[in-house]
Amino acid sequence: MTFLNKIKWILGILLVFVLIATTNLIDRNNFVRVRDSVVTIYEDRLIAKELIYEMSKSVNAKEIALIAKDSSFFNKKNQTLNTQIEGILSRFEKTKLTPEESKIFEELKSNFKALFNSEKNGYASNSENNLTATGLISNIKDNLDKLSKIQISEGSKQLAISKKAIDTVELFTQIEIYLLVFLAIAIQIIIIYNPKEKQ
Repeated sequence: MTFLNKIKWILGILLVFVLIATTNLIDRNNFVRVRDSVVTIYEDRLIAKELIYEMSKSVNAKEIALIAKDSSFFNKKNQTLNTQIEGILSRFEKTKLTPEESKIFEELKSNFKALFNSEKNGYASNSENNLTATGLISNIKDNLDKLSKIQISEGSKQLAISKKAIDTVELFTQIEIYLLVFLAIAIQIIIIYNPKEKQ
């Protein structure tokens, strides 16, 4: 094997190595994006949606007790429910929030705090407190509704990101296959091609 043939071999092998390394790095980056997107959909959207549902159930229980003027509910169950809501709010705060979501969440916390303070003053004896609580519950339900819609919207965005990354991986895989076939043919031509020496 002549020196020129050795250089051709080395260049051919290096070209294949660089191609495989480059596509591998691109694929790895895209798989990381897909993984992060799936984790975000689960941790920051599905769990958040579940927490919103739990808060909605608690608010509905409060609203029913308020309408029914159920003093036994406020004497026995309400404090436990408030503790559960505070725990849910704390868990929700740990999810990744968008700027709009953060703003609505701060309003939600403020409304819950005002509702808890209003509950301490009692409902049965004071119709003004009753009206205040009804308004706060309405605001809380509106906050929860907005947060719920954000979960759907952000989940869709994350799904689009993962779909785009998967499409990119498929595209680069096809390009890689075509380039490898081309390189294999080129290497075969280099190996087989034997120029006739001048006599």
